[in-house]
Amino acid sequence: MDLSCKYNSSKLLLISILSAVFIIYPNIACLSWELSQMDKTVHPEHLSFFVFRLFFFIALIFIILKYNLERIKTVCFKKRMIKTFAAAVVAYLVYVCISHLFSIKADCFTSILLFQFFVVGIVCTFVGHVFLLYAVQWKKEQEIEQLKIENLQSRYNALTNQINPHFFFNSLNGLSALIRKKNEENTLAYVNKLSDVFRYILQSEKKGLVTLGEELEFAEAFRYMMEVRFANKLVFNIIVAKEKMELKLPALSLLPLIDNIVVHNVIDSHHKMVADIWLNEQTELVISNPVFPKHASTPTNGTGLQNLEHRFALLMNRQIRIEPGEKIFRVYLPLKQPKDADTDS
Repeated sequence: MDLSCKYNSSKLLLISILSAVFIIYPNIACLSWELSQMDKTVHPEHLSFFVFRLFFFIALIFIILKYNLERIKTVCFKKRMIKTFAAAVVAYLVYVCISHLFSIKADCFTSILLFQFFVVGIVCTFVGHVFLLYAVQWKKEQEIEQLKIENLQSRYNALTNQINPHFFFNSLNGLSALIRKKNEENTLAYVNKLSDVFRYILQSEKKGLVTLGEELEFAEAFRYMMEVRFANKLVFNIIVAKEKMELKLPALSLLPLIDNIVVHNVIDSHHKMVADIWLNEQTELVISNPVFPKHASTPTNGTGLQNLEHRFALLMNRQIRIEPGEKIFRVYLPLKQPKDADTDS
């Protein structure tokens, strides 16, 4: 697994500097004492060698860490340690060769120096393994998150695919009723608005959340269809302030609610249906209608309120509220601010 995307060179350099200072701390602590015991003419050479040792360990740790992170792909800690220590041994031999170029006596074979190279191997192995574990965990979390998104998308697509045939057959029933009445003007207006509604439905399949303004425009077209179909015996009162039109909700939220009004209620000259749509103080879209139950129950395919509840749970992680009553039926749809919807997406 490539770990290069999980770190940057500046952080790696900082780790190298801190590790090098930690490793040569015994040399730092003894520096003042060693200088006091030497002839002053040797001080510059000794200081130069000390600076060389510091920068050598910084560069060594930086290079071995990059090698550990970019070249060693194994998840086995033992194999990683063997390869890291092999690199440390090579670096030790390079150090010995360079140190002999200095005129002062170098501590090439002291136990402290050997221990310092041993610590370099341990530190680089440990850091490389920690980065690997982090990368593996990060990749698993990304895969899980991607699976969740794909699962939610597939479930949402399944729900929206249920809506289309359900609405399509109901619309054809309404069109056939108008054809039987032989009212060409109303039938033509119905067909025109039906095309607008289907255009919105097809476009909504590619969307998750839409603005309240978009959804209400769709409701206006649907309302016209229903008013033509029922000869103005079905009326919608939509009262929503313009500044609230940017609020978000799942696409096609109003379709099953309006459709249920038509499917489950008697609508005729004795039962004029007046449906109200407005926003309450809790920023919920309220849809209410009087209840005129049909004498015989209407068979449905179960895509109405249950479908709507699932889509709100999937896309907004919120629940709709339903208040069934003997005289008034109300549904409360929670809305999201545009910035909240953008964050979720």
